[in-house]
Amino acid sequence: MRVGLLFGGRSGEHEVSRQSARAVYKALNSGENQPRYEVTPIYIQKNGLWRGEEIARDILEKNQKQPEKEGNIWQFPAEVEEIEVWVPILHGPNGEDGTIQGLLTVMQVPYVGSGVLGSALAMDKIAMKAAFNQANLPQVKYKTVTREEICSNLSKISQEIELELGFPCFVKPANLGSSVGISKARSQPELIKALEQAISYDRRIIVEAGIKGIREIECAVLGNEQAKASVVGEISHQSDFYDYETKYTEGRSQMHIPAQIPAQIAQKIQAMSLIAFKAIDGAGLARVDFFYIESTGELLINEINTLPGFTAFSMYPQLWAVSGIDFPQLVHQLIQLALERHHPRVR
Repeated sequence: MRVGLLFGGRSGEHEVSRQSARAVYKALNSGENQPRYEVTPIYIQKNGLWRGEEIARDILEKNQKQPEKEGNIWQFPAEVEEIEVWVPILHGPNGEDGTIQGLLTVMQVPYVGSGVLGSALAMDKIAMKAAFNQANLPQVKYKTVTREEICSNLSKISQEIELELGFPCFVKPANLGSSVGISKARSQPELIKALEQAISYDRRIIVEAGIKGIREIECAVLGNEQAKASVVGEISHQSDFYDYETKYTEGRSQMHIPAQIPAQIAQKIQAMSLIAFKAIDGAGLARVDFFYIESTGELLINEINTLPGFTAFSMYPQLWAVSGIDFPQLVHQLIQLALERHHPRVR
């Protein structure tokens, strides 16, 4: 089967995509998965131009830096026509927000992961929280504001946020991944600065109340209609919060799998993860993040990520490794789930 591995992309997470794709490429070419797949890598430059197999292999196999080529982004490489199933390893906007999923849907080929609706809902923090509310999943208190509201009366908006949420609070662009553009505000001056920064990334902003004494717990989901949840893990770090630098700087955070929490709490997290996955119409894979308040036993869902980091050392594959599914087998199952969703009679 000809598998297309799509990576790179136009988002700020371009380099993370390359790291994830390198791990997936190695898994697809491993002895365990041969001769099951013929892998055709396709690289998307930061300017949106699609580059063919030869360039893409140099990047994945030799970790070579390639100069950005100018050209028409719709001049797709010839190899694209021969691909039978796609594995899009694209993080952030233009990758996991439903846009590339829409293109692949129009092309009428199977692809790994959630469809247009699930991807868009999970990427948009405001829409995601609305879906979670509908599913009766508990969340932190939050407020949504727009760029227009902030620009027209920043002082009033910031005072409303302080009254409704208090300090500290977290200011987030609605449609960016991997903690990009997120700030923690502890005072009015910091809040004003955070709002001004956030609207440079997005026209819709979400502000969440800060909670003391939380533990950050994550659970992986695998499947379509009959999805299953992994063991749960915990992220610990010394930073003020789990920002982009902490997330992607070696040694700044640690994974603990399984998380050292009561069994009934872990089971509740697994059940809530499957509810969240269904709430957004997820497919294939997702990582669901929670806040656990140990002093009260309270669980709050934070977010769902439909295309989590996928290096061999990322939380998602590590959770499944501890659950009994190694990396090559995990990639194989994801491809089979893509085929199952595209061709419902395939089992």
